[in-house]
Amino acid sequence: MSDYGNPARDPNQPDPYGQGGQTPYGQGAQGQNPYGQQPYGQQPAYGQPAYGQPGQGLPGTGYSHWIKRVGASIIDQLVLFVAAVPLWIGYGILAASAETTTNPDGTVTTTTDAGPLAFALILLGALLYLAAFIWNVCLKQGRTGYSVGKGVLGIRLLKEETGQPLGAGMSFVRQIAHVLDSICYIGYLWPLWDRKRQTFADKVIGTVVVDQPRG
Repeated sequence: MSDYGNPARDPNQPDPYGQGGQTPYGQGAQGQNPYGQQPYGQQPAYGQPAYGQPGQGLPGTGYSHWIKRVGASIIDQLVLFVAAVPLWIGYGILAASAETTTNPDGTVTTTTDAGPLAFALILLGALLYLAAFIWNVCLKQGRTGYSVGKGVLGIRLLKEETGQPLGAGMSFVRQIAHVLDSICYIGYLWPLWDRKRQTFADKVIGTVVVDQPRG
């Protein structure tokens, strides 16, 4: 008799279940999870990212440091500055040709004989500035996650929920949301202590910036 009062099986008799000594229902050795899953509450394997961190649904190696984000922004501003060079030349011509006259009644009048060239350069520079902004910040960053500056420093702007670039339209909306960051510049400094290193605009739009050099 077994310990539970059931008759022990004669080892000379065939296994009535046809299991050949295995556990019922085709399961493996005792203690093995029949569904191939890790037990509830088990920690991720060493070297794998924890849940909710970049790498678990988000590409990249971690949230980008504030210094990298500032550097990328400076590079992007330089791109806009270069695009607007004709504008600065036009303003220079206007300033050099301006003449200030004090009238008998005490009012001051400023005149210029710069001609149409200065105004044409100012208009051209403004259009190039706008075109560079749309291309770099809206189209390029929206479609790939990289502006020129972000590409140089190996960081990428992504939608946190999907881990994908947010598109040209939302990239433009995010630029508008930076108005919140400009209030006393607190939003721009927020990534210094924020867990996900987000600005206020990032939190409103639901974006993160991760370290991911271009392949």
